[in-house]
Amino acid sequence: MVTIQTNMTWDSIALGKYNKMLNLIPIFHRRLAKEVVNKKAEQMAQARGSLQVEEVDIVHAFLSEVPKAFYSLMIRIMDEVGFDYKKHI
Repeated sequence: MVTIQTNMTWDSIALGKYNKMLNLIPIFHRRLAKEVVNKKAEQMAQARGSLQVEEVDIVHAFLSEVPKAFYSLMIRIMDEVGFDYKKHI
């Protein structure tokens, strides 16, 4: 399991999916993805006025921060771990 350091509380179900997703990202991209997505997800939660990071924040963070070259891989992994990205686009 990939451990994440956060400054906010994360919804436990969304965090579980996020950890699964991180573990499926190729290892050479994992650390960078974790850093940028963690930061962006927390920013998005704060912008919504939420006290915790939720699935919508994680999905939007991936969609905004992951390079387009990896878009199809990201979508496939989101499907695999159960993120309902279509609901959040």
